[in-house]
Amino acid sequence: MVNRMVQCDSTVDRAFAALADPTRRAVLERLGTGSATISELADPFGMSLTGMKKHIRLLEDAQLVTTEKIGRARRCTLQPYAFEGISTWLQRLDRFAHIVERTKGAR
Repeated sequence: MVNRMVQCDSTVDRAFAALADPTRRAVLERLGTGSATISELADPFGMSLTGMKKHIRLLEDAQLVTTEKIGRARRCTLQPYAFEGISTWLQRLDRFAHIVERTKGAR
């Protein structure tokens, strides 16, 4: 028997871990404007290609980004529907915040 919540949480955990780093968040913002090569992503940070590849690998593991080798370059693109799991989790958190607000005065 498969527990879908455990599977979902694993994906969400990886996504939040990937989003914990400001460089990776900036990369996702950049990819929101269109695909880019690893070189193009590394340049604004003054980062080595190896360093940026590590960030991209974490984003791929979190299923937020896909990459495709084109010639000698690797092109990165936001994964379609990548943020659905995160959005669902945040909606649950928002509902919890409303419950907390309603019960604050009950003390």
